[in-house]
Amino acid sequence: MSRRLRPLARILLAREEGETPDAIERESTRLRVEEMRDKARFRAEGRLVVLALLFLCAFMAVGGRMTLMAASEPEEPRSAISASRIAAQRADIVDRRGRILATNLVTHSLYAHPPQMVDPARAVQELVTIFPDLDRERLVRDFTGSRKFLWIKKKISPEQRQQVHDIGEPGLLFGPREMRLYPNGRLAAHVLGGYGFGREGVHAAEVIGTAGVERAFDEFLRDPAEQGKPLQLSIDLTVQAAVERVLQGGMQMMNAKGAAAVLLDAGSGEVIALASLPDFDPNDRPVPLLKGDQSESPLFNRAVQGVYELGSTFKIFTVAQAMELGLVGTDTMVDAQAPLVWGRYRIKEWNNRNYGPELSVRDVIVKSSNIGTANIALMIGEGRQREFFAELGLLEASPIELFEAPGARPLVPARWSEIVSITTSYGHGMSASPIHLAAAYASVVNGGELIAPTILKRRSAPPGARIISPEVSAQVTELLGEVVQRGTATMARVSGYRVGGKTGTADKPRPGGGYYQDRVIATFASVFPVGDPKYVLVVSLDEPVETSGSKPRRTAGWTAAPVAAEIIRRTAPILGLRPEIELSLNDG
Repeated sequence: MSRRLRPLARILLAREEGETPDAIERESTRLRVEEMRDKARFRAEGRLVVLALLFLCAFMAVGGRMTLMAASEPEEPRSAISASRIAAQRADIVDRRGRILATNLVTHSLYAHPPQMVDPARAVQELVTIFPDLDRERLVRDFTGSRKFLWIKKKISPEQRQQVHDIGEPGLLFGPREMRLYPNGRLAAHVLGGYGFGREGVHAAEVIGTAGVERAFDEFLRDPAEQGKPLQLSIDLTVQAAVERVLQGGMQMMNAKGAAAVLLDAGSGEVIALASLPDFDPNDRPVPLLKGDQSESPLFNRAVQGVYELGSTFKIFTVAQAMELGLVGTDTMVDAQAPLVWGRYRIKEWNNRNYGPELSVRDVIVKSSNIGTANIALMIGEGRQREFFAELGLLEASPIELFEAPGARPLVPARWSEIVSITTSYGHGMSASPIHLAAAYASVVNGGELIAPTILKRRSAPPGARIISPEVSAQVTELLGEVVQRGTATMARVSGYRVGGKTGTADKPRPGGGYYQDRVIATFASVFPVGDPKYVLVVSLDEPVETSGSKPRRTAGWTAAPVAAEIIRRTAPILGLRPEIELSLNDG
C-alpha cells in the first residue's frame, strides 16, 4: 500500500524556514478528516429534515381525513358498500300451492348520533320505556360519552318507530330496513331455517339465510337476475300444520323429550311435511348453543340432523334384498331358534322371546324376529348387504336441499364384518336419520326405483335406478300391511285406509359408551295405502314412555305407531286419498 505523498512545495518551503515536514503532513490529514466529517454531518441533517417533512405530511393527511369523517354523517364501515347492492329484495318462499311461507317486510332501524342530542337523560328514559330490554346505564354512558354513533335497535315495528319519533330527540335517527317475515310463525320452522343481517349500514341491510332452505338457497333468493321469482317448496302448508299439531300432541301424550316426522311422496321423493320438535319461531330465532349437547337445542332438526339407531325398521331391507336375490320367498322357513350365538355374542329376541325353531319369512317380519332376520342376513353375506345399503342411500349424507343435511352423515362401522351384518340387519350397530329411512322405504315400496328426497316441488320425478323388481316391491309392501293387521303395529290401523309399516325400538346410547336400559328411540316407518303406495310416513320419538297401563311401555308399537296413525287419519283426506268402504257380510 503506497503512502500519500507530502505536498512538495510546502516541504521545500518548510525546510528553508526550518520546519518539520511530518508536522505539515499531520496538519494536512487533520484538515481532510474535518472536511469529510462536515460533509457526513450535512448529509445526515438533510435526511432528518426530509424524514420530518414526510411525518408532518402523513399526520396532516390523517388529521384531514378525521376532520372529514367527523363532519360527515356517522355510519358503520360496512355501510360504505353500495346501498343498491345491499337493498336488493329477497325473493319469497312459497309452498307447493303458492301460499306464502316467507316474505319481506319494510321496517326501520334505530340508531343514535349522541353529539346531536339535546337531552340525553330524557331520551334514555323514554327509550327504556319503549324497549324494556335496553340497558339503561349503558345507554347513559354511550349518550354522554365520546361516541359519535351507535346502533340502538336493528329492526323496530311501525308502532315503535312512531313512539320514538314522538320523543322529539334530534339525535335519534331511523334508517330504512327490510326484514324477513314468516307469517305462519313456528310452522315449518326447521324447513325454512331463519335469517340474519349480513352487510348493513344506516341506509340499508343485507338479509341472509342462517339455516334451512333460507341458507341452502341464499344465492337464488338474493339473485337480482331471478327478478324476485319465488322459491317453491314441496311442502303443503295444510298438511304440515296437521302433522305438527298431531306430533306435538303425541309427544306430550307419550312423555317424549323430542319428536320428528317426515311425510314423503313415494313416487317423486317430494317432502310433503317435515317436522321436528321442540321447534322455534323463525321470526325470533333463538341463539344457538355454544356448548353442550346440540340436540337439546330447539334449533336442532331431528328429522335431518338426528342420526339414530332405527331398530327393526331395517328388517324390511334385509328381507327385500334376500327376496330380490332369490334366496327366500315370503313363505320360506328360516331358523329362528333363540338365542343366536356368534363367537362371544348372543343375539336375543325382544323380551327374551323364542319364536323357534323356524319361522316363515312372512312371520319374521310380522313378529319382528331378530334371529330370523340375522339368519337371512347371513345368507346374503356382508359384502352384498353393504352394497344394497349403499344403493338405498343409507351410508351417505342425505341429498335433501337443506343446509344441515351434508353434516348429518350416517354412523357406519369402519369394517363391515359378519357380526356387523347380523346387527345391522335388524337396525343396530349403525345410525341414520328419519329422512334417510323415509327415502329408503319409498324406494322399496314404490315399485323398486331409487328416489332422492327433495324439498322442492317437482314437475316430474327423474327416473331412478332400479333397486328391486316391481314384483318383490309388491310382496314387501304386503308384508308391511300384515305387520299392521296382525303384527307389532296393530295400533297403526286407520279406518278407511290400508296402512303398512314396521316398528323399530332401539336402546339409546350413553355418551360415554354402552346403552341406557330405560331410554329408547321409538320409530315407526309406514306406507299408505298398501294397495298402491303413494306416501311414506316416518315418526320418531325420543325417550317416549306410555303410562296408561300398569307398567311403563316404551316400544314403538305403543308409542310411535299410534301417533303415525293419527297423522295419517288427519292428512290422508287432505292429500286427496279417498277412504275405502269396508262392507260387512250383512250389507246388501
